[in-house]
Amino acid sequence: MLAFPLLALAIAVQEPVLAPDSEARWVPFELTDANQIRFTLQVGGRAATAVLDTGISNTVISRPLAASLRLKQRGSGRAAAVGGRIPVEWADAPQIAFGGLSQRGGRVIVADMPGLPGDVAEIYVGADLLDCCALDLDYSGRRFRILPSGRMPFTGDTAPLDRMRGSGVFVTEFALGGRRLRPILVDTGDGSSLTLTQQAWLAARPPAARVTTTLGYGAGGALVSEAAILPGITLAGRATGETEVRIDASGGFSQTAGIAGRIGSGLLMRYRVLIDPRAGRMILRPDPAAALPPLRSTSGMLLDYAEGALRILHVMRGSPAEQAGWKANERICAADGVPVHEDVADGKIDWTIGAPGRIVRLSDCGGRERPITLRNFY
Repeated sequence: MLAFPLLALAIAVQEPVLAPDSEARWVPFELTDANQIRFTLQVGGRAATAVLDTGISNTVISRPLAASLRLKQRGSGRAAAVGGRIPVEWADAPQIAFGGLSQRGGRVIVADMPGLPGDVAEIYVGADLLDCCALDLDYSGRRFRILPSGRMPFTGDTAPLDRMRGSGVFVTEFALGGRRLRPILVDTGDGSSLTLTQQAWLAARPPAARVTTTLGYGAGGALVSEAAILPGITLAGRATGETEVRIDASGGFSQTAGIAGRIGSGLLMRYRVLIDPRAGRMILRPDPAAALPPLRSTSGMLLDYAEGALRILHVMRGSPAEQAGWKANERICAADGVPVHEDVADGKIDWTIGAPGRIVRLSDCGGRERPITLRNFY
């Protein structure tokens, strides 16, 4: 559930260079727990961990990496990000290379990433490095490559793709309930499926939608937003099937950025995707193996495991957890009489998304039991 889009700053960008054999240079990646595309690239002659993030206008380097590379800073300012505005600097860019693409010169953003739990990456590759070319994203194969613009390595459904004036990020459109929504940011750095502004949601909301709350993280910190399950949207002329949507609060990032919403990796990973801004198109080939309904909480608890207990990060509105009186920051030490440290030994907490009707006996770390009855509440 992480995203790190920044509004563009006035930064000169050097045109990247694409190798003649770029088509053969696949870059392997892993999907993080938050659906971010993490891979290794070369920066300033050394390997660094990176995230492929089409939702940011300019490539971002963490302060520790910038310090180790001794990048020369050229100015400072503040940028809008998911979760709030953050201080940034810009600096002379080191040489950056991955797959068949390389760039020497230009500028990068230097920033802290305080809202991101853990060391997700040292560098976030933005639209400034990718707009020269076509990005072929093979989610099922966990690989991507950079191709010359205009190439069509596979066939699929076509959605329009433009560059947002001012920021240069990539935007498309989709339809919800017969209403066309645009511009929609194509954001591979956002692990959720869909996000809409309050205005877009109110204009297109399905009458039967049940709305709850959820928790996300961005560069500006944690933020609570509303969420619902949609029967689907129409993207590139084809229905997507059920998908989760998050609704930005009024004045949130999407509204500040001048967009109607965002499409993230949670939805894009259902396809093989070709993003080609210079050709003005995004090609989507559905992956039948990825056509699964979205996971939805039946407990209403968003949790973090530490020191043998589960800490409640957020209790979703209207959920069984809320009805049972559980609150954020409380700790759970047992479920159905099983200590938490045994229950999460495989890294999963299955009861949070268990079958509706199941009763889970939850005990806090003081021994008090507060059971919840799982159900579909949104």
